Amino acid sequence: MPDLFRLPIEKIRAGYKSDTYFNRTRDILRRSGQKHPVEVQLFQKEPGAMVCGVDQVLAILHAGTGHYHDAGRADRLFAEYLNLERLLYRLWLNLDSCPYEEFEPLNRKKFEVSRELARLWEHHFAELKIRSLADGDRAGAYEPVMQIEGDLNEFVHLETLLVGALTDGTMIATNTSGVVEAAAGKPVLMFGARHQSHESQTGSGYAAWIGGAQDVSTDEQGEWWGSKGIGTIPHALIAALNGDSVAATVAFAEAFADLPTVSLVDFDNDSVGTALAVAEKLGRGLWGVRLDTAHDMIDRSILDLIEKDLQAALGATTGVTPRLASLVRGALDRAGFDHVRILVSGGMTVAKIHAFEAARAPVDGYGVGSALYDRADGRFEYTQDVVRPRAKRGRAHIDSERLMTVDVHAVATAVSGSHLD
Repeated sequence: MPDLFRLPIEKIRAGYKSDTYFNRTRDILRRSGQKHPVEVQLFQKEPGAMVCGVDQVLAILHAGTGHYHDAGRADRLFAEYLNLERLLYRLWLNLDSCPYEEFEPLNRKKFEVSRELARLWEHHFAELKIRSLADGDRAGAYEPVMQIEGDLNEFVHLETLLVGALTDGTMIATNTSGVVEAAAGKPVLMFGARHQSHESQTGSGYAAWIGGAQDVSTDEQGEWWGSKGIGTIPHALIAALNGDSVAATVAFAEAFADLPTVSLVDFDNDSVGTALAVAEKLGRGLWGVRLDTAHDMIDRSILDLIEKDLQAALGATTGVTPRLASLVRGALDRAGFDHVRILVSGGMTVAKIHAFEAARAPVDGYGVGSALYDRADGRFEYTQDVVRPRAKRGRAHIDSERLMTVDVHAVATAVSGSHLD
C-alpha cells in the first residue's frame, strides 16, 4: 500500500533514484516506437539466503511501471516539483514563525504540479506478468527470486530500486536469521538504527522481524509490522546524572512505570558492583541489567581475577564475555536477586553468540547491531538480468517451480481502492 511504504512516486517515475544508464536506456527504447517484450529474472549469489523486499518491490513496480506521454513536459514539471520541495523544506525549518500565507501557495503549487504529473502518467503495471518467492522464503545461489515479463520500455528505469530493496532486505533478514539461530531461542533485539541512514529504518526493521528479531529500537523500524521501538537506558542519561547509574535507573523507573526497567551497568566498568547497587535500590522493580562493556576494556571483576592470578587465562578478557555474564549472575543470585535478567550487547556476532551459548553463559537475550549489516565480499547483492528473448553470455533463463504467480490486477485494485479512514 502507498501509505505503508511512503514511496516518493514522482521521483520513482522520473528516474531520479535510478542509475542514469537505465533512464537513458528507457529513452532509447521509447524512441524506437516499438515494444520490447522481455523476461527478466532477479537473483542473488548466496546459498541459503532469506528473501526479503518482495512486497516493497511489488509496490515500486505498481507505482513506477509506465511512462509519461509527454516526456518533455514531465521533465519540466519534475524540475519544478524538486524546487518547490526544497523551498517547502526550507520553510519547514522555521515553521513556528512562518505565516500560513507564505507556506500555503508553495504547498498548493506543489500539489498542482504533482497532480499534473499524475495526469501525464500512463500506467502499465497491470500488463506485467510476475512470479515470485515471498518474504521469508529461503533462496539458493542464482535461484530466481522474482521473474517479470513485460515491455522493458515500461520498467527498465526501476531496476536500481528493485535490486536495492531486495539486497538490503535479504541481507538483514538473512543475517538476523543467523543470529536468531545462534541465540537458541533467546530473544534477539535489533539495535541497528545507528548503522545506516534514517531513510532506511523501516525496511531494515521489517527485514529483521522477518529474520526472527523480536524487537527493534525505533518506532519507525516497527512501522511495517505494527510494532514500536523498545530501549533501555543510554550512557548519555547516566552521564547527564553525573555518572550515577543508580539514579539514572531510578529516574527511568519513575518516568516509565509501565515499562520493564533494564539498567545499563558498564558505565563505571564495574558491571558486578553496579548491578548489585541497582538491584539493592529497586529490588523487585528491576527487570534486568544490560552488559555493554567496550571491546577494548576489561571489566573490574575480570581484572580482579587476573590480579589475583585466578582464571586469568580462561577465555576472553575484554568486552562482554561469558565469564563476565557468569560473574554478574553469581553476584545477583547470592544477593537474592535471581529474578533479575541479564541482556548483553556490544559487538555481538553469530560467532560470539555461539560462543556464549556453547559456554552456557547465563544470558537472557542479545542486543545486536552492526552484525545485521554484514555484506562483506558482496554478499546478498541482487542482479536483474534479461533472460529472454536473449541473455548475455553466462546467463540463461532458469526454470523454477517455486515461483508463485502474483495477481497484478488484485494488487492494482487493492491500491486504487484504498482510502483514508
